[in-house]
Amino acid sequence: MTNPLQNYLLLSAIIFAIGFCGVILRRNAIVVLMGVELMLNACNLNFVAFWKYGSHPESAHGLVFVLFTIAIAAAESAVGLAMVIMVYRHFKTTRLDALKNLRG
Repeated sequence: MTNPLQNYLLLSAIIFAIGFCGVILRRNAIVVLMGVELMLNACNLNFVAFWKYGSHPESAHGLVFVLFTIAIAAAESAVGLAMVIMVYRHFKTTRLDALKNLRG
């Protein structure tokens, strides 16, 4: 039987790879933001897994890291979506290749 930590790490690696492919391969700004969110959630899963199966599960260090990354992810998505809305209002597109020249 495999170690439960390995299962969590494998799931986290799969989620991170999906998010990374979304960032690298897609050209829509909203899909890129969703990919970044997936990568942050994969990191959160790693933090919680190492906290639960680590040598000192009574300390809350993993949970504190997760709370900080959730706060950072919320701020990133709010600022990112605000930027996407402003770019869409000006250029009428969310495609990243069409935004190479941001002067208009």
